[in-house]
Amino acid sequence: MRFSTEPRIPTECVFSHLSFLIPHLILASRSPRRREILQAAGCDFEVIPPDDAAEDRRLPGEGPVDYVKRLARQKAENVAAKIAEGIVIGCDTVVVCRDEILEKPADRTDAGRMLRLLRGTKHHVITGICLWHRPQDTVDLRHETTTLFMNEISETEIEAYLDSGLWAGKAGGFGYQDRNDWLRIIDGSESNVVGLPLELLAEMMR
Repeated sequence: MRFSTEPRIPTECVFSHLSFLIPHLILASRSPRRREILQAAGCDFEVIPPDDAAEDRRLPGEGPVDYVKRLARQKAENVAAKIAEGIVIGCDTVVVCRDEILEKPADRTDAGRMLRLLRGTKHHVITGICLWHRPQDTVDLRHETTTLFMNEISETEIEAYLDSGLWAGKAGGFGYQDRNDWLRIIDGSESNVVGLPLELLAEMMR
């Protein structure tokens, strides 16, 4: 089994040619992976994490797309209220497998449950992304879906990954960027699996 603490950060889009159009770019996220994606893509940005109040539980009957878009908007709005001008990026990501929405695992046991659910199946990574423009307060809210397949990994492989601790803080209990050779993308954005769809973000900023 291969995985690495040196992350694989996709850089399929580079934003340097757009930098002169962006007066002030703010990432409304605590995620180190989203920060690394933007850094690797050549973006000049500031990080302002949203308040805990911007986080929320899924509403009864709320589907995964509506859920991630609502949270992305709440995070962007929360940070936008703190600045005078700029473009705030809010994001939220979940994994969907067999009609179950998987968020960040609560603990090792929960992460193991998620990996056992995902192995041998196709699943979807869905990210909501919101751009909040200040001072105009115009909002662009979209989502991206990537389909993956996880090999039928063994209990030994699952336990080794759980022992690594790399599952912590990651939707679905896994990190594509951990160089796991038991994950492959079937369709969609590679960077979306890490938590920030660069292609969609570039399109929204044009």
